[in-house]
Amino acid sequence: MTKILYTTEATATGGGRGGGHSATKDGKISVDFSVPKSMGGDDGPGTNPEQLFATGYAACFLGALHVAAGREKTKLPEGSTITATVSFADREDNVGFTVVAALEGHFPGLSKAEGEALMQKGHQICPYSNLITKVHEVKLTVA
Repeated sequence: MTKILYTTEATATGGGRGGGHSATKDGKISVDFSVPKSMGGDDGPGTNPEQLFATGYAACFLGALHVAAGREKTKLPEGSTITATVSFADREDNVGFTVVAALEGHFPGLSKAEGEALMQKGHQICPYSNLITKVHEVKLTVA
């Protein structure tokens, strides 16, 4: 059994990605959703699941890089950044949709080779990377 270190909960209501709302149980995140114009929406003031995933992935991966650097008995250079690009796409089987992600690291003072090695180590550590590169079961229940 996997040892759970932290659990959070969020509930979506309304129209989901189109005119819906989602909030965490503790109230720290509360967002309205709008559909981007490129997906046939009105590009309203709300966010979308891909934006939320991108911000979470960027933050999580940066954290994983700090862990990777620490394991190497070094520190991540000051001013290091991760940019996550997340796209919503049709699946090749035409049954549903998928998320396509890319990460770009900026590490002041590191060579490209050093940065690439660090990114590979971070990719092995990051739970978001683990989630989207391996098959994981999702428990589905009806309350």
